[in-house]
Amino acid sequence: MNAIEALTTRSSMPRLKGPAPDAAVMDKLFRSALRAADHGLMRPWRFLTIEGEALERLGDLFASAARSDHPDISAMDLEKARKKPLRAPLIVVTVSSPRENPKVPEIEQDLSAAAATQNMLVAAFAEGLGAMWRTGSMAYHPIVKQGLGLAEHEKIIAFLYLGLPDAPGKRLCEEDPASFVQAWRG
Repeated sequence: MNAIEALTTRSSMPRLKGPAPDAAVMDKLFRSALRAADHGLMRPWRFLTIEGEALERLGDLFASAARSDHPDISAMDLEKARKKPLRAPLIVVTVSSPRENPKVPEIEQDLSAAAATQNMLVAAFAEGLGAMWRTGSMAYHPIVKQGLGLAEHEKIIAFLYLGLPDAPGKRLCEEDPASFVQAWRG
């Protein structure tokens, strides 16, 4: 699959199954991440891989976070939070880890981490994998951030769920690029 085809036909796959991508495929995904736009070549990101029993421990973190926000949470909602990480055999957490730089503001470093994630999404699709970029309240929750070992200045940009597609991809409607573009004439 060429790059333009991958970029123009990729879609998110919320239903994923095992096995998890192997080391050779993950190496390709991480190499793709390293080619993201990156002002100053700072590489202001790091990645955590979570699979196997660690997915259950992440679910426990999600449940703890949900309980801290809603002490009266129902058992059903608590279990729902606990099972979220089990929707894929592998999760890659993109962590933005900005550093002080007079020429590269923090927002640019966060955007670079997001671009690295997008590169991995497209690379996963090109490799025949299913992928889903998720965030939600757990990406911003202090209990989750602490449990994953993030430093105070770091933030979660994405939970990238990876696996084999468990259902056909959603057929996306064709968009007309002209509806998103206008010429500025000053």
